[in-house]
Amino acid sequence: MGFFTKETEMAPCTVEVSHRFEELSAHVRLNNGAVIHPGDEVMVDGPPVMAPFGAVVREDRTATIIRASKLEQLWTRLTGDLEYMELCEFSFSEEVTL
Repeated sequence: MGFFTKETEMAPCTVEVSHRFEELSAHVRLNNGAVIHPGDEVMVDGPPVMAPFGAVVREDRTATIIRASKLEQLWTRLTGDLEYMELCEFSFSEEVTL
């Protein structure tokens, strides 16, 4: 892999969507053991997985992994901590906004 080039690979995956009172979540598991590195992109192929209220839906799909170039990996590692700190800047208020 070059300093500026990206690679693409396909991987089988399992998508799990939970739409229950206790949990609202969506997870993707790559079934071939592929590891996602900083800057990589993962796109699950196919239509959105929809779960009716009270259900958990699991579907086998194919994912497309777009590997970040070496430059993108370096940039993501250098700036990732700063972006994480932005996510931590939050507050809760009892005021109601209209």
